Amino acid sequence: MKAENTLGLVFFPAFDWAISPTHPEREERLLYTQDQIFEEGIQDIEGIEMFNPILATDQDIQRVHFCVPDVASRLTESHFISSGGAIKAAQIVMNKEVDKSFALVRPPGHHAQRMVYGDRGFCVINIEAVMVERMRQEFGPLRVAIIDSDCHHGDGTEDIYWNDKDTLFISFHQDGRTLYPGTGAIEDFGGPAAYGYNVNIPLPPHTGAEGFLYVLNNVVMPILDDYKPDIIINSAGQDNHYTDPITNMNFTAQGYAKLNQILNPDIAVLEGGYAIEGALPYTNLAIILAMAGLDYTDVREPDYDPEKLKQPRDITEYIKRVSEIVLDKWKNKEDEEVKKFKGVGIVARARQIYYDTDGILDDQTQHFKNCQGCSGFNWIQSRADRGESVLAITLPRDACARCIDEAYQMYKNPPTAYRMIYLQDKVADQYHSRRS
Repeated sequence: MKAENTLGLVFFPAFDWAISPTHPEREERLLYTQDQIFEEGIQDIEGIEMFNPILATDQDIQRVHFCVPDVASRLTESHFISSGGAIKAAQIVMNKEVDKSFALVRPPGHHAQRMVYGDRGFCVINIEAVMVERMRQEFGPLRVAIIDSDCHHGDGTEDIYWNDKDTLFISFHQDGRTLYPGTGAIEDFGGPAAYGYNVNIPLPPHTGAEGFLYVLNNVVMPILDDYKPDIIINSAGQDNHYTDPITNMNFTAQGYAKLNQILNPDIAVLEGGYAIEGALPYTNLAIILAMAGLDYTDVREPDYDPEKLKQPRDITEYIKRVSEIVLDKWKNKEDEEVKKFKGVGIVARARQIYYDTDGILDDQTQHFKNCQGCSGFNWIQSRADRGESVLAITLPRDACARCIDEAYQMYKNPPTAYRMIYLQDKVADQYHSRRS
C-alpha cells in the first residue's frame, strides 16, 4: 500500500502534564490513538513517516503571547514540546519533505489568547499561532487560512488574528450560547485592518455530518476560493463526535475523514476531543487516511448507527439559513467595513477573560489604531483580579514609521501606571518587557 499524498505524523502525548489524573485532557487521549495506529500498521504504509517534535523557544512564544509575568513562569516543558511539534509539522511541509502533515500533540491551544495569565479551556499557549508565526519567520510572508473544526469556538485564535488580514480564521462550532467559551457569534467579524477575515459559523446542538459538510461545501470552501491562501491549516478538534462527553454534536469518524478530504489542508493540528476510547482512535485514523489519500470507508466506530445520527430537518434548515447569512457577510465585507470604521481613529474593544482552571478574571480593553499607512499598532490595557496591571503593545508586521515611533513612545512613557509593560515588535522580531 502506498499513500497518494506523502504524510508526516508528529506524535507527542505529553506524559508529564495533565490538569488532574482524571481530567478529560490527559495523556490517554493519544495513547489509544497510538495503539490504533500501530495495530492498523499505519507506520508501515509507504509514504507515511513518523517525526519527532522539536522544542519551541521563548522567542517563538513571545511572537504571539504576552505571558504574565514571563514565559518561564507560565509554561511547562510539555507546552514547549507540543508547540514545537506543531512547528515541526509545518517545517516538514514547507521544506517539501512531505506533502502534508498532522501534529498529534497535546496540550492543545486554541483557547489561549494574546494575554496569558494561566490555563483556560485546557490551553496555555496557542500552538497553531506559535507555529504560524515561526513559519513566517523561516519562510517569509505567508497568506494563511486556519479552519477550526473543534466543537468549541477558537476564541484564542480569533483574538490573536483579530486584526491580521494575512490570516483568515474560520471557526465552525457549537453555538456559544450552549457551550464554553460562550463566544463565536456571526457578528464578531474582525478588527479595522482585517474586517471580514474572522468568520464564525455557530451551529446548533445535535448537528450531524450532513450539517458540517453542508457548511464546509457552501461557506468554507467558497470563502477559501476567494481568499486564495498559501497554506491551509486545520485546527483539528474532534469533540464534535457523537460520543464526546462534554459536547452535544453528532459528527462521526467518516465525517471527519470527508471533511479533511474536501478541505484538503496542508497541515492539521490536533485540538480537542475527549471520547478517549470511543472516538479518538477512529477519528484520528480516519483523518490520517484521508490526508494520505487512502481509502477510509472501512473506518467505523463499534457503536456506529447512521439512523440514530440522522440530522433532524429543522436543524438542517437552520444551518442553511446561518450559512446564507455568513456567506453574505463575507461577500459584503468591504461595504460593512466602511460603515463601521470610516472616520474612527481608535477602535476600542472591552472584554472580560476568565481563566477557568486558575480562577483568574482579566478585565481588558484592546485598542486598535485605524491607520491609513499600515495595519496600525494596537495595545491592551489589562487588569487581573489577583492584582496585575499590564500594558501590552503590538507592532504589526507591516507597521509604518509613524506607528513604530508611537508604539515605542507609549512603551517608554505609558499613559498611566502599570506593574508590567510589554512591547511585541513584529517588524524587528523583538520582544521587550519591563516593570514600571
